[in-house]
Amino acid sequence: MMNKSIPRDKKNDYSAEVIGTRHEFIVEKTGKGVDHLCQYSFDPSITSGNIENFIGVAQIPVGLAGPLVVNGEHAQGEFYVPLATSEGTLIASYNRGMRLFRECGGIKVTVVDDVMQRAPVFIFDDARQARDFGIWIDENFDEIKKAAESSTKSGKLRNIEQYAASCMRHLRFNFTTGDAAGQNMVSKATFFACEWIKTHYPPLRRYLLSGGMDTDKKHSAINVLHSRGKRVVAEAVIPSDILKRIMGVTTEKLYAAKPFILAGNQMAGSINNGAHSPNGLAALFIACGQDVANVAESSAGIAVTDLDDDGNLYMSMTIPSLIVATYGGGTGLATQRECLEMLDCYGEGKAKKFAEIVGATILAGEISLASAIMAGDWVSSHDQYGRNRT
Repeated sequence: MMNKSIPRDKKNDYSAEVIGTRHEFIVEKTGKGVDHLCQYSFDPSITSGNIENFIGVAQIPVGLAGPLVVNGEHAQGEFYVPLATSEGTLIASYNRGMRLFRECGGIKVTVVDDVMQRAPVFIFDDARQARDFGIWIDENFDEIKKAAESSTKSGKLRNIEQYAASCMRHLRFNFTTGDAAGQNMVSKATFFACEWIKTHYPPLRRYLLSGGMDTDKKHSAINVLHSRGKRVVAEAVIPSDILKRIMGVTTEKLYAAKPFILAGNQMAGSINNGAHSPNGLAALFIACGQDVANVAESSAGIAVTDLDDDGNLYMSMTIPSLIVATYGGGTGLATQRECLEMLDCYGEGKAKKFAEIVGATILAGEISLASAIMAGDWVSSHDQYGRNRT
């Protein structure tokens, strides 16, 4: 019988020899070559802990947008933003938005919250037992916090939210996680806390480490309200003459369209009433070594506009669950690290700075696409720049 198992080496699965064996294996199985997949510039051993059964890299084009002027508490000044994408017009659009905000004096960005969750569920015989357990949790928070934090140097348990249903008690453990995104960190810390609870609360029947309310890599209303990752607000004031000159649309026209767009978003059940923030998020995440699956959570957005008596447009985008890291995970991969270093955002102490740059980038993309739709040049721009059919 033909061997169908992917070749592996338990001692060193990242050597040139075993990678070459996997190349031969996939060519034999599929009849297709891997000439481009196997072209890379770094030592494959650095991917240990990032990937299994390594065969090569998926090369996605990276372009620059900017300069982006950020008036943050952590990110201040001009930044050239690396974006990885295969969608034509995307970088041109973000670049246009950055030009507009440059002429408006930049984008003010604020990280207003920073928290990561794990949400176990505890199961009892009936609702009264579950209720009493919730009271006990509040009374023993300090000991639970001590048990959780014994597993991590960076993670700090901030509080525990409680939600009751049937004979269950859902607990949502809220941690700060430093410069890591923190999902794995809080999983371990919450496990330590749950094991302490199990030992010290005999009436407990059983628990599941994740009861679904942490909403890992899924969008949810609870994250819009309570935050997950960093809650970031990017905002700016746009004079009408600058918007008209650069974007070809007036502030009054842009503002007047908002009620119709809000109605459509409401009917669709969208968790984002903006234009296209996941475009910028995905491009930044890929370029800068973020967990791309976190775009699902990070894509929630609250866009707000207001028009003053002089015709100036206030515009803001709140990203309530932006999950980013500047340390650990994919941030240390060779090309991703270079992109983070372009922004001076690699390593410890840089996560909030990176979050502010992300927030500002998203707002630049929002104003550009919204203006293109209103000015009538959205389709023509894609026809000109975004039609690579080769």
